[in-house]
Amino acid sequence: METNITLDQIHIRTTFKAGDLGYIVYLHGKIYMEEYQFSRSIETYVAKSLCEFIESYNPEKEHIWICEYEGKIIGSLALVNRGEKAQLRYFILEKSFRGIGLGTKLMDLFMQFLQEKEYHSAYLLTTDGLPASAHLYQKYGFKLVEQYNSLAFGKPLHEQRYELNL
Repeated sequence: METNITLDQIHIRTTFKAGDLGYIVYLHGKIYMEEYQFSRSIETYVAKSLCEFIESYNPEKEHIWICEYEGKIIGSLALVNRGEKAQLRYFILEKSFRGIGLGTKLMDLFMQFLQEKEYHSAYLLTTDGLPASAHLYQKYGFKLVEQYNSLAFGKPLHEQRYELNL
């Protein structure tokens, strides 16, 4: 993989193409199993919820950002409508594309859409052990409001809920 990748080389699209669902599930499985030793259940969890998202997708209130480098998906982020709130979901980046400002760019796009659609709050569900992600969420005003012990994804961890009120 190229080592001098810049943000300008990343294409961010906001429409679905054939294979996107499977590839986003694949990325979650690959990254969380290799880097964090999660079980295969992470793929099932993402696949089920992603299918629900796509089946009821409403572009007036929801959005997807799919990041590509040289035609290959390398990351994603979605804003999912939850009535009065928005949920931040499917935020994933291949390791080689972290640290170049792509996460910040995606969060900027998320926040812009959140405000354009007049949401007053947002939340996300995650786990501990992801300090760079937690730092990014907090930078945008998300606050950790709940944490509990869990054996989800085949290992002991703390599931977390972050919330943002605008």
